[in-house]
Amino acid sequence: MTDEQLIKECLSGRPSAQKTLYERFSRKMMGVCIRYSSSYEEAQDVLQDGFVKVFEKLGTYSGNGSFEGWVRRIMVNTALDSWRKNKQEREMQDIDEVGYGLSSGEDIVSNITAEDLLAILQTIPSGYRMVFNLYVIEGYSHKEIGEMLNITESTSKSQFSRARSYLMNILQKQNML
Repeated sequence: MTDEQLIKECLSGRPSAQKTLYERFSRKMMGVCIRYSSSYEEAQDVLQDGFVKVFEKLGTYSGNGSFEGWVRRIMVNTALDSWRKNKQEREMQDIDEVGYGLSSGEDIVSNITAEDLLAILQTIPSGYRMVFNLYVIEGYSHKEIGEMLNITESTSKSQFSRARSYLMNILQKQNML
């Protein structure tokens, strides 16, 4: 069944189509959710909330662009909403406190496996993790990230720099570089 047929079936209220849609995208979307979450349980909550939104907003999908990309965007936004709800716990730092430890040419992610990176990302402060994911993995600019997280562009840059430094320190301690 194509995505278009599946969407049509879901919109007509068929539970089996909703189950198929969930099964088709849940594994990939869990990968998205876990990158933005502090734990597997939190990622499961984000995934569930994200799919609720997918089904609620399914009628607004215009057919422009890939359906998977549309679902992914909802998951990222749901993860960001969850992060904002817990903002008391996050550690956003001022730009004045930045310690730029890496040169711009260093690529710390190319030398490790995706599983290792994911495990390490789970340990870094949530502010760093959000900016790192949005910039490196989702491809947003620091200006866009600033607007999404309600921070300045320079704070986004500092959080990214700190995330990179944090990752570099962990990788060096684990002899992964």
